[in-house]
Amino acid sequence: MNVRRTRIVSAAAAGLIAALALTGVSATTASAAPAKAAKIVTCTPANTKTVLTQVSRPINHLLIKTTNTGKTPCYAYGAPLVGFDHPQSTVQILQESVPQAVVTLDPGKSAYAGLLTSGSTGEGANGHWAKQMSLNFQGRAMAGSVGPTASPAVPKKTWVDDSAAVSYWQSTQAAALTW
Repeated sequence: MNVRRTRIVSAAAAGLIAALALTGVSATTASAAPAKAAKIVTCTPANTKTVLTQVSRPINHLLIKTTNTGKTPCYAYGAPLVGFDHPQSTVQILQESVPQAVVTLDPGKSAYAGLLTSGSTGEGANGHWAKQMSLNFQGRAMAGSVGPTASPAVPKKTWVDDSAAVSYWQSTQAAALTW
């Protein structure tokens, strides 16, 4: 009985190999090879475009929007490092705005950060009318910046004082402007 069962199994295997050959699939490639995952890199000005826009609400806020212009996904780690007119001094980062996960930008997708420019009373102490802004991206270690500096245009009549602060990168505009 074992000899007969072996012949039946062998015949079935031969039939399967013949059927695969007719379809152009060899018996050794019948299992699918795992797809190679796209390498995800850090977002920098080299693979993104960043713009700064004025918003009507909340008051004294700007919206930072960075869009992945590359061909592979990128990670927007931490918060943007923002400086006005004096790139050496950056505005404070709102620690309470840490998202649940690092924002991943597929090609063509955007990340957002809310930027409080001044206190609620407007022209406060140690403030000035901003003319230029520098923006750097953080790397995975979030210790310093990576890549070149972006310089998005600053909307006219942007008052910046000591209370200026920026949120972490968020996946939506609404989330960025809650801070």
